[in-house]
Amino acid sequence: MKLETSDHPDTIAAISTPLGEAGIGIVRLSGPQAETIARRLFHPNHSRGAWRSHRLNLGRIIDPDGGVVDEVLLTLMRGPHTYTREDVVEINCHSGYGVLRRILELTLDHGARLACPGEFTLRAFLSGRLDLTQAEAVLEVIQARTAASLKVAASHLEGGLGRRLRESRETLLDLLARVEAALDFPEEAEELAPEAMAPGIAELARGLQGLLATYQQGRLLREGLLAVIAGRPNVGKSSLLNRLLNLERAIVSEIPGTTRDFIEESITLSGVPVRLMDTAGLREAQDRVEEMGVARTRERLAQADLILYMVDGSQPLEEADRLGLAELAGRPALTVINKIDLPQQLSENRLKEASPFPIAPISALTGAGIEELKGRIVDLALGGGVKTQGEILTQARHYQHLSRCLDCLDQALALLKQTPVPWELAALELQEAIGELGEITGEEVGDAVLDRIFGEFCIGK
Repeated sequence: MKLETSDHPDTIAAISTPLGEAGIGIVRLSGPQAETIARRLFHPNHSRGAWRSHRLNLGRIIDPDGGVVDEVLLTLMRGPHTYTREDVVEINCHSGYGVLRRILELTLDHGARLACPGEFTLRAFLSGRLDLTQAEAVLEVIQARTAASLKVAASHLEGGLGRRLRESRETLLDLLARVEAALDFPEEAEELAPEAMAPGIAELARGLQGLLATYQQGRLLREGLLAVIAGRPNVGKSSLLNRLLNLERAIVSEIPGTTRDFIEESITLSGVPVRLMDTAGLREAQDRVEEMGVARTRERLAQADLILYMVDGSQPLEEADRLGLAELAGRPALTVINKIDLPQQLSENRLKEASPFPIAPISALTGAGIEELKGRIVDLALGGGVKTQGEILTQARHYQHLSRCLDCLDQALALLKQTPVPWELAALELQEAIGELGEITGEEVGDAVLDRIFGEFCIGK
């Protein structure tokens, strides 16, 4: 994407709604020629006040040959009180591929160019209307799948995360200014004392460390939790998937090895999107197809955020279960004892000896213990349930820059403990920390990063 940063950028146009048959579709324009192009295409039903800003006007889009393309509602919004701070026009027409495409073609014929992915939001960022965390939050809002993830995304869109990071950056800039003033003008500036600088840096680092610790939850709220159901064949993995979904999604049979490949479906638990995956049973494969299924199961186990390892409560603990549980050592997992509706032969004490994981007894057949299992899944994945109050990190990019910022602050604190203090090196660490925070908010970000971020957007947003 070529960034438009001049005072007179191109006028861009795009379809801003998904293509398909529906009640309404929108073609959007932004730029200095947006109103001129609209006046050439749109014929209002009532001319009086038709071109007042921020008002809906009923009329028709007319082809050059005089034919009517569609009856539409057009809104002219003059800058700077718009999404991009440029003049913006939105044409609300009937949603159909033919009509949307024709209106877009007409805007291009009259001087607009097709917008790149995310270019409307990019212009909002370049104009200063949004910081980079807010611009990224636009996509988070669009992609939010639960009320909890939407709440976090909306908080980012309101600018809460950006404000907090800018405040931290301003604090570091003040500290850096004091250091550089003392280095450049030692006779005029106040004398530097490490005991006066270190507490402020340490306090700031503690706050940022707390923000960094929210990333695991934020990532799961945004991307969803991958919970893989594993275990020996015929312990009830497919039955558990069906019970959690409340849907007969997977084939259930008394014949071991029915599931040869993984089956994935999504549900929401306590506001968290969860991708449930039923996998082939872990055992010595009986044929080539089952061998491939077992190999895929192991791949999915390596990717899982949480593993639900199922055992059969109506059978004694088998050696294959011991080996399977031992293989998961160090992974986030929950041991699920199924078939508690049958006489129990599984010793929980022996199970606890074989596995350090929490235990959840259920019956996939009757539904006993399923609600408790749902709660355990969320608690284990998020470490105590969903929290949407305060700022939460959701982006890997933010996590990486904030981690590097904290590394710089740790280095600065270590330098302040030396005698004599190498103030020049401490200043460099503060500069690096400031730069990392600026990368998150967009105050110090390159074109390549912007291209990557906005390239994830759809065209028209």
